[in-house]
Amino acid sequence: MSASALSGFDLCVVAAYLAAIVGCGLWAGRGERSAADYFLAGRALPWWLIGLSLYASNMSGASFVGLVGASYEHGMAVFTYEWTATLVLVVFAFVMLPAFLRARIYTLPEYLERRFDRRSRELYGALTVITVMFVDTAGALFAGGVVVSAVVPGIGLWQAAWGLAALAGIYTVFGGLRSVVVTDAVQAVLMIAGAAVVCVAGLGAVGGWDGLTDRLEPGFARLFRPADDAFLPWTGIGGVIILGLYYWTLNQYFAQRALAARSLADGQKGALFGGLLKLPNLFLMVVPGMVALALFPALERPDDAFPRLVAELLPAGLRGLVLTALLAAIMSSLDSALNAVASIVTMDFLRPRRPDLDDRRLLRVGRLVTLACTVVAALWAPVIAGFGSLFAYFQSTLAYLVPPVVAVFLAGLLWRRANARGGFAGLACGLALGIGLFAAKEATGLWSAGGLPDIHFTVMALLIALAAAAIAVVASLTAPPPDAAHVAETTFRRADLAAPAPRPRALRDSRLQAAALLALTAAMIAVLW
Repeated sequence: MSASALSGFDLCVVAAYLAAIVGCGLWAGRGERSAADYFLAGRALPWWLIGLSLYASNMSGASFVGLVGASYEHGMAVFTYEWTATLVLVVFAFVMLPAFLRARIYTLPEYLERRFDRRSRELYGALTVITVMFVDTAGALFAGGVVVSAVVPGIGLWQAAWGLAALAGIYTVFGGLRSVVVTDAVQAVLMIAGAAVVCVAGLGAVGGWDGLTDRLEPGFARLFRPADDAFLPWTGIGGVIILGLYYWTLNQYFAQRALAARSLADGQKGALFGGLLKLPNLFLMVVPGMVALALFPALERPDDAFPRLVAELLPAGLRGLVLTALLAAIMSSLDSALNAVASIVTMDFLRPRRPDLDDRRLLRVGRLVTLACTVVAALWAPVIAGFGSLFAYFQSTLAYLVPPVVAVFLAGLLWRRANARGGFAGLACGLALGIGLFAAKEATGLWSAGGLPDIHFTVMALLIALAAAAIAVVASLTAPPPDAAHVAETTFRRADLAAPAPRPRALRDSRLQAAALLALTAAMIAVLW
């Protein structure tokens, strides 16, 4: 998209949106007085806000820009990252969330201390801060910088990233999680509307679905790829699920919304609603990328696919609306990441060391941390340009870092014999293994130089998770079992799957809603097979 593609009306639409969303965020977060208000919105979020916020926070640069770019390169196989998220959110709603809410935690690292010990809490807290700042936050800023620098004359990537950081930082610093989820809800509607407009216009330009598939290579519109596929072999789907378990359920960035639910039922329904909203991304994100390939097969960068579609297919006015939706996606991801980092630094590192700090002082520290993280992420964002595409940057980086986290959390939730020694050993040794493999295989080339087999990063993620789980099991068996009464409060219970009391009407029963969501997902997979 070039500057000439935008009319004065388009620019007015974008400017009005930016002013309105900052004002909305400041209004929603007015009157925050305590840490519970700032970091968990007073634990009073309804299910529909949770679901919309989950969706909006995910639809960041890795989606509007990165996911469309990935489907431009690789086709329908990209949708695997979307439908597996639906499965993961069902697991989160019924296996993980009940234990998390019983523990009344502020952050997910805090759960590790409740279940294991402080060492595990601080190790995971440090990992989360690093990944959220340098992957999630910086990635969102890079995506925004790509788009803004392309459409506004005289503004480069660096300046655009700083501008977006400043706008999102204003209401996140002052309003906390409540500002984040309210602005997310508004932005989710804009995202869906904007992406739908692009999909309809794109399919019209290529002659519908049949016209699209006729222009593409055979197999490009198939969901599953052979075991030797370079992008996503079918053998790597287990690794995709591992990544999804971290991204959607063990990442403070997302789970914070469910931790702020006003009840378990609201948290569960919110997670299911977020999972339902992921399925239309087949049309909102994946199909537009394939359309872009059919129309513009020689783009220099895949991440330019979505901006090019907007510039070429939409009339003035609509271009402004869709650009607004894109900025909404980027800012909702950015504000979520900033609040998550502030929560962990304040509640996992500062409060345990300074228990004398009252709510007002914790609130002040949280705001300062949010501001500092904004600056660091903005400085790092331009560096991402060296990683090829946003989608590759997100997925390949996380594949080596997060599998041990998934293994240790699942061991703690599902195996009552797991103890502090096992939890810390699985996390620390698993992270050391993942970092070593990343350095050897992705950063230095030592892996290929040694003649080792080329293992796809999704398969590697599954192998690292299994290794970390084995370490956690062996280490746990070398120490006494934990206290049974304590473990019962921090692990999954079969009663968590029972009908809530009083028994809801059938359509309101979250178990039936989950079953319907899984059936819909299975039907989509069967059609796309």
